[in-house]
Amino acid sequence: MLKQDNKKLNKWVDNLTKIEIPVLKQTARKLSVLSRDIERQTPRSIAQVIKSDPLMVVKLMRYLQAHKHSVQEHEIVEVEQVLMMMGLENTLKKMPAEPLVEDVLGQAHRDALVHLLKVAQRAKIASNYAFDWAVRLHDLHYEEIRIAALLHDIAEMLMWCFSPKEMLMIRMLQAKDKTLRSHHVQEKVLGFALHELQLTLAIKWKLPELLVHLIDDEYRSQQRVRNVFLAVNLARHSANGWDDAALPDDYAEIGSLLHLEPAEVMTIVGADKM
Repeated sequence: MLKQDNKKLNKWVDNLTKIEIPVLKQTARKLSVLSRDIERQTPRSIAQVIKSDPLMVVKLMRYLQAHKHSVQEHEIVEVEQVLMMMGLENTLKKMPAEPLVEDVLGQAHRDALVHLLKVAQRAKIASNYAFDWAVRLHDLHYEEIRIAALLHDIAEMLMWCFSPKEMLMIRMLQAKDKTLRSHHVQEKVLGFALHELQLTLAIKWKLPELLVHLIDDEYRSQQRVRNVFLAVNLARHSANGWDDAALPDDYAEIGSLLHLEPAEVMTIVGADKM
């Protein structure tokens, strides 16, 4: 079994801490339109655009934590709260939607861009599932669950941006051998697992402890973490098609979480219509 290369992990943590996190072109375009008429905007209207882009959300969270005031008593996870605290115009001024992912990858890495966009879309779908299930479970902090699911795979997105060749190699190896465990392939190619990179980054960036906890699969026996974990799994497996072999187990586990039969789970996620 391969051992994690802490030197490589720490190097990537340092690199990703120094760089500006890129955002999707669509996000930049929409925020640009809203900013032209900022007086008529609300925290909700701006937040809707930001929450459509996991990279923009983590960019916002990282900025907030780096500039957190000593008088701030409570950790903030919800995007709307961040916007209300910082102010709409000030947020867009201090944290412009740039650089663009499309520019960072360029024409030479169009394949990587396609995979990145798929992961980002998958994250949005997972966040919607997690939000819906949190509401069903009467979790009053459903927005926290939504954001946790949205950011669950943020390390993968960042590595698609800044290490596209290695990420394509990982996909190629997994395509050749379906039995390979993801973290084993990642350790072989990168020297560490993406999960470890994600948690180390979250600690380095001093992201809210609640958020760090919710994205850590080690705690998936806890209901809120399990909600996030199962939403991410369903989004990942259904992205392969609704006939993916892992989906029946997903339906059973989600059913256990929500106290529903697997057939009922299929109905609420729309699988019975496919």
